Amino acid sequence: MLDIFKFKLNKDEFPKESILDISTGGKALIISDIHMGHGSRDDLDRNGEMLACILEEYYYKNGWILLLNGDIEELQKFSLDDISKKWANLFRVYDLFAKENRFYKIIGNHDDPVYLKRYEDYPYHLHPVVKIETGAVPAFVYHGHQLMSMYRRFNKLVGFSIRFILKPLGIKNISYYKNPYKRFDIEKKAYSFSIENQCLTIIGHTHRPLFQSLGRFDYIKFEIEKLCMEYSSSVGEERSRIEAEVKALRKDLSALKKKEKRDVLRQSLYGDELPVPCLFNSGCTLGKQGINGIEISNKDIALAYWFTEGKSKKFVTRGGYKIEEIPNTPYRRAVLNYDNLDYIAAKIKLLG
Repeated sequence: MLDIFKFKLNKDEFPKESILDISTGGKALIISDIHMGHGSRDDLDRNGEMLACILEEYYYKNGWILLLNGDIEELQKFSLDDISKKWANLFRVYDLFAKENRFYKIIGNHDDPVYLKRYEDYPYHLHPVVKIETGAVPAFVYHGHQLMSMYRRFNKLVGFSIRFILKPLGIKNISYYKNPYKRFDIEKKAYSFSIENQCLTIIGHTHRPLFQSLGRFDYIKFEIEKLCMEYSSSVGEERSRIEAEVKALRKDLSALKKKEKRDVLRQSLYGDELPVPCLFNSGCTLGKQGINGIEISNKDIALAYWFTEGKSKKFVTRGGYKIEEIPNTPYRRAVLNYDNLDYIAAKIKLLG
């Protein structure tokens, strides 16, 4: 397995087939943690139809490049043959991108090559990491499990235990993404790597969307502060709107504090310093209300959220986000966070 930390960004020996250059044009979608399975315990059942639709109708038809950032097939629980039969339509969509050289598949711990050894006709080239040249700041895209020694050393044993011991006994897998301490450890290491190398890092694995090194909890705090500043100069309906928004955001903050166990997780990725906007996480496709993904071009980067009309989270419907739709479908897109890459590159240089 490639050790991401042994690579320096400007080294010529970085695999050319794992470099995506969009510095002169092009745009890429990065999604992770699809966990395509089979049977009654298939995590993708909730959003699988939506995923296939948005990839084909929005991203493929509009010329995007697709990066699947790990844990695409759930090979720790199911065979590739069963997964391929269940999700034939989704594989068909992947093939559309692959045939036009607009497809990169990055390995995760649930779809590690160790599980694919007996499938000689597996159709996709596997990348441990992809480097995106944006022209403004380089970006490393990798799943994130490589940051934990357990997965680097014992992933085959972990997979064996899940498939042949935990699954038959009906014991749910205790995943890293559900443990706030372990999520923090992974994010801290990825953040440090970006600071050291003056680059963007885009991971998955923890299932927690991050934008500019901020999770939803930290982002809400900054939003509340910004609204409080706007409140003093507002009048009438605008003042009432800000009051309602702050009240709603404080409610979200309280719920997240309980969920993330913030009373015991008092550390931050960036300590006492200003946050450096270098770490991003594409989230996952398994959310109860929708799908997250990172969109990047040579000019900007965004955190996108796809949902079914009528089932969106409250922060989308009340947040004033511009909503796009795929015609003749119930699927909608909102950009939750967005920024210019030149601005981000400047902050990384000055703050990092």
